[in-house]
Amino acid sequence: MSARDGLATPLEGVACEVYTVPTDQPEGDGTFAWDKTTLVLVRARAGGREGIGWTYATSACKAVVEDLLAPAVEHVDAGNVPRALEAMVRACRNVGRVGIASCAISAVETALWDLKARLLDVPLAGLFGPCRDEVPIYGSGGFTTYDDATTRRQVETWVSDWEIPRVKIKIGESWGARPERDIARTRLVRAVAGQSAEVFVDANGGYGRKQAVRIGRQLREEAGISWFEEPVSSDDLQGLREVRDQVDADIAAGEYGFDLPYFARMIEQEAVDCLQVDVTRCGGYLEWQRAAAVARSRSVDVSGHCAPNLHAHVAVSVPNLRHLEYFHDHHRIEHLLFDGALSPRRGALRPAMDAPGHGLALKDRDAAPFRTA
Repeated sequence: MSARDGLATPLEGVACEVYTVPTDQPEGDGTFAWDKTTLVLVRARAGGREGIGWTYATSACKAVVEDLLAPAVEHVDAGNVPRALEAMVRACRNVGRVGIASCAISAVETALWDLKARLLDVPLAGLFGPCRDEVPIYGSGGFTTYDDATTRRQVETWVSDWEIPRVKIKIGESWGARPERDIARTRLVRAVAGQSAEVFVDANGGYGRKQAVRIGRQLREEAGISWFEEPVSSDDLQGLREVRDQVDADIAAGEYGFDLPYFARMIEQEAVDCLQVDVTRCGGYLEWQRAAAVARSRSVDVSGHCAPNLHAHVAVSVPNLRHLEYFHDHHRIEHLLFDGALSPRRGALRPAMDAPGHGLALKDRDAAPFRTA
C-alpha cells in the first residue's frame, strides 16, 4: 500500500473492550489504595488492518467511545488523525473534555496512530520521527502497603536484574500521617539501590506545604533523593512552587493533565522542574507531543507517566524527554496481555523498528479471562 493510499483509507470501525486485572497483592500510595487495574482497549480498523490503543481508567470509557467518539470519526480517513482528534474533542463538548472523556479520546487516538502506521507499514516511532534511539526509564512501585522485604526484592530486581539506575517509591502514607515510616522506607531504598542509583519519591499529594518542605529536605539530606513527585496536590500550583523553591530535589507533577491548558498553567506558574504527561489521559499522542512542546518553550523537561509500551514510540520523538515511568502494575499487565511488549535493557526501552505500528498485538486467549465488557 502506498503512502497516498494509506492516508486516504476510510475508517471501517472503532470497537471497545474492557479488561480488569487484579494486582499481585494489595497496593496503595499516600492517598489511595487499589487491588485491580482496568484497561480499556480500542480497536480501529481500515484497509484490512487494525490498530490498537488503550487507557488505564474506568469501564465507563466504553460508553463514551461507543456513544460519542466512534460516531464522531466514522467519516474521517484513517490517515487524518489530527482531524479525528478534533472531531472527538468537539463531540465531548456537552459532557466535558476533562476526565473520563479525555481518557476515552486517548484510547481511540492512540489506536488511530497505530492503525495509520500499520497502513503505511512503518513503525510508529518512524512515523513520528525519532530524535533518540531509546527511552530512559525508572522503576516505579514501592507501594506503601509493601513490607520491607517486598520493597527490597523489588528494588533489587530493578537495579540488579534490569539494570535500571533510577527507582521510585510511594510515600506520604495515610495523607502524610506516617512520616517516620516514609523516611525509614526511603532510607531502605537508598541502602538497597546503592549510591550510584537515583532515588525518587512520590507523595501523591499527601502532604501539606510545610510538611512537604520538611520531608523533602530530610530525604534529600539522608537518602539523597533527586525527584520529589507531587509533594502537595497537583492542583495546588502555588504550593508546588513554594516546595520547589525550598527543596533541592526536582519537583514533578502533571500526570492528571487532561488538556493543554492544564499543562500550560503548570508551566506558566513555574510549579515543576519536570512536567509529567500521560498519553492515556491527555488525549493521545498528538496532545502528548503538544504538551512536550509547551514545556520545551520554557526549557522544562517532560517525563512519560506509566503505560510504558504505549509511551515508548512517542517518547523518542521529543528532544526534552527526561525519562519514562516503568510502573509495576502496567509492566505486569502489558506483558500479560500483549505480544511484543518491550522489556528493560540497560535502564531503557528501545521501540521496535522492525514491525509496523507499535508492534503490539493483544493475546486474545490470555486476555479472555480478564475481559469484563
